[in-house]
Amino acid sequence: MSEGAYQRLWESSHVTLQELLDQEQPLLEPVPDRERQSFQYRLASLYLHYLGLLRRFNTVYDQMVQPQKRRLLRRLLDGVAGRVLELKDELVRADLCENPCLDRVLQDLKLTPADLEVPIPKYFLLEQSTAVRERRLILAEILSRLEPESSQKSFIGMHRTEAILLVQKAERARQGRLRATFMREIRRDEEQDRRIREDGWHKFSQCQAAITIQKVWKGYLQRKRTQQDRRTEMEFIGMVRMELEMQVQENKKKEQEKRKEKGKDEKKKKKKKGKEEKSKKGEVDAVLQVLPSKCIPMISAGHEEYLNTWKNRCESIHPSQNYDSETLREEKRKEVELEIRIQVDELMRQELRNLRLVVDKEEERPLRAPKKTPGKKSGKKKEKDLTPNRSVESLYEELVISGLLRKSESVALKDYVGETPPRMPAPSLWPGAKAPLSPTHWPRLACGWLPDCHSERVPLTQWLPIATGDFLYLGSALSLAKKLPMPSLFDIRQNVALYAVLRLGSPDIHAMAPLIRSILLVGPSGMGKKMLVKAVCTETGANLFDLSPDNLLGKYPGRNGAQMMVHIVFKVARLLQPSVIWIGNAEKNFYKRIPKEDREMDPKRIKKDLTKALRLLTPGDRVMLIGTTSRPQLADIRGLCRVYERILFMPRPDYASRYVFWKRMIEARGVQPTQHLDISALAKVSDGYTPGHILQAIQSVLSERRFLQLSKRPLVASEFLGQLAKLDPVYREEEESLKDWYFKTPLGKKSMKHRMDQLEAEEAKLAKEKKKRK
Repeated sequence: MSEGAYQRLWESSHVTLQELLDQEQPLLEPVPDRERQSFQYRLASLYLHYLGLLRRFNTVYDQMVQPQKRRLLRRLLDGVAGRVLELKDELVRADLCENPCLDRVLQDLKLTPADLEVPIPKYFLLEQSTAVRERRLILAEILSRLEPESSQKSFIGMHRTEAILLVQKAERARQGRLRATFMREIRRDEEQDRRIREDGWHKFSQCQAAITIQKVWKGYLQRKRTQQDRRTEMEFIGMVRMELEMQVQENKKKEQEKRKEKGKDEKKKKKKKGKEEKSKKGEVDAVLQVLPSKCIPMISAGHEEYLNTWKNRCESIHPSQNYDSETLREEKRKEVELEIRIQVDELMRQELRNLRLVVDKEEERPLRAPKKTPGKKSGKKKEKDLTPNRSVESLYEELVISGLLRKSESVALKDYVGETPPRMPAPSLWPGAKAPLSPTHWPRLACGWLPDCHSERVPLTQWLPIATGDFLYLGSALSLAKKLPMPSLFDIRQNVALYAVLRLGSPDIHAMAPLIRSILLVGPSGMGKKMLVKAVCTETGANLFDLSPDNLLGKYPGRNGAQMMVHIVFKVARLLQPSVIWIGNAEKNFYKRIPKEDREMDPKRIKKDLTKALRLLTPGDRVMLIGTTSRPQLADIRGLCRVYERILFMPRPDYASRYVFWKRMIEARGVQPTQHLDISALAKVSDGYTPGHILQAIQSVLSERRFLQLSKRPLVASEFLGQLAKLDPVYREEEESLKDWYFKTPLGKKSMKHRMDQLEAEEAKLAKEKKKRK
């Protein structure tokens, strides 16, 4: 695209921005709870439009050359990104779910799943590239000093024949050890049999064993007959009836007591309902309302500057795209006026004080001492610095040496489940397509078939390579059917981009967006939780601190040691922000009961200090705590939810996501799938397996030797089945237990309660309709 094309894109973006600003004011008005769906729809529509605007501003800012336009674009880009995060927070609050279903809004707006992709501005890394490079050099230097001298020595190569002989010797020695162990067990069994024969002990014969079993069985039958005879005798005497009558009388008393208790409870409930109805009548029926935005004033100011300065400016005057001297003079003139205004105001105040003194002397009034305004005490307590005399460099080196600050691997966020295609393909690209496909056909496409308007029905396996494979197309349909849709892996990637990457990447966005200090990723092992943590560090250039309980064993012992460790980590994280503090196996910090094998590490020793340090983080501190866990049921849910503000649930992948995993991971190994490899069958068979399992199976099958044989013997699906059989999948019971735990969290409880209220309301409506019909 040329410079003129980006200029036209900028102009059209401001037209869209003006329309969005006009829609902001109606959102501030309160909405009754009965209009929740329409309110959610308006929020989702506004969110998608702002997300598209963010994508366009990001493209224009990346390619615009004129410096004054770039400064304005940067402010608009940060403001729109902050507004996107605010609307995401409002969507979660209205939908009571971390993954609101937007498929219906996408269909109505004629958008595709690619329009949901959160763009990550490139200036996140460009602006701090120098600082990131310096930190990496310092980290590499410290790690090189820690390596032992033996590892730095170069190893002498070995001939192939010598290597084969060495391997043969090692294998023969291993087989010899196994044979010796086997013979030792045989000799031990023979020795035991010999001792038994010498001591006179003998085993039961077949007849003796049968007699013993008969004795036990006959005794059991006789005891049963005796009980039955005793019961018939008691019935004949009449004692059983008396016992039955006594039991009936006792049951009647218990039922009467239960009825009394139920009556008391019903009276209490009626009183509470009456009070609630009175309070509801007195109050305004307005439950849903958008909070005032911190970003709208900044966006409006930038839009006005564009209208006043750049909208009607002839761009042919500045073909070199250099700075505009006239605009620069006006900006500097305003700054000088402000400085002079401050000085003039101070001089006027001094002159007013002198006049008051003169008047007081003439009228002989007593001189008044100036009032001292008492200093306001801040509500928050400041953290006491436990290392006032230590430099940041020394603390940084100490954390690296102790293993609390680690080098993060370079992982892009788009590598999680792969990239989403840029746009939907043309109708001619869809197999069997005879007519254009509209977004209204997506739910049926997701079910595996092309629409009925096509003359030919094509199964899902033929068009899945074109589709995204990881977007939840049926979220709204499931919600209408009163089924809770689980988040797709696409939703997880989007939430990580919104909650972590955008906030940590820019200080201005972090200051404007709703404050989120901690995230917890919950899901089975192998779902890529650690990969997402590394991706956040890669996309933002953040430092990675590791406070996992397993990593803290033997470090900073004692109560004061734990306090000092947490203090140093958070201090360095704030001074060298952005920073990510990762805690693997986060449930161990909040164990209900510490297992015997974990008592030595004392996993709960940083619990209190961690909570205090998190509370001290402010909107200016680009520090985020990210926890990962696969067993949250072992933790105290209150403590865990008190520390982690957002909980993102990661279920095992569905069929479409598994298809994408198999295809992308095989291609990443340098192998192009052929007709002999049925990826659809692999995706079906691997139900219950995580991306980690799939990667292990691919790595074990596609060895160097197998890679060389591909030209003669193509890959087939059956080769992977043996490797999958060796791995333990995620069973439905395990996933259901994770879901049950998630619905015990604060947001999960609200969501379940809201859905139960909806079901009760619908049942009441149906009951009323039945009465009317009767």
